[in-house]
Amino acid sequence: MPFEPNHDWLKEHIRDIPDFPKPGVAFKDITPLLANKKAFSYTIDAIAHEFDRDQIDKVLGIEARGFIIAAPLAYRFTAGLIPVRKAGKLPWDVESEEYILEYGTDLLEIHRDAINPGERILIVDDVLATGGTAVATATLTERCGGKVAGVATIMELSFLGGREKLAAYDFLSLVSY
Repeated sequence: MPFEPNHDWLKEHIRDIPDFPKPGVAFKDITPLLANKKAFSYTIDAIAHEFDRDQIDKVLGIEARGFIIAAPLAYRFTAGLIPVRKAGKLPWDVESEEYILEYGTDLLEIHRDAINPGERILIVDDVLATGGTAVATATLTERCGGKVAGVATIMELSFLGGREKLAAYDFLSLVSY
């Protein structure tokens, strides 16, 4: 399937869940997109199309939905896969970074030996909201000696201004709300 200049048709496969995870928040659920073979494969192919496979050493997926997108991208790029997780879930020596999200704060962790100095890392998640998670992950990547080759998401919530926080990086979002 050729790539369309406008990926907005993917929105047909993203549903709103009102008041989740707390009242007033409209959660963007990608499980219908993942279940649709055309939408899911197109998503992976569209992201892979935007980045040079020879410029990506590892793909970093942010817990939890970022893992789902990062794994097939790592395979497509013939790259390694790195999970970034919430605090306390990684079993080895970790580097941590606290961040602010649209409805609170949290802590992300990465294994200190996950990135070799100079490796080019593509950071992947399902959504960019305030940018806190992506910026914290970029900080962890750089602290571990990596170079952020780009940040890619399926969607962004543009009204929250996260893209501006990523101005120093090559950023791709397939759809915007």
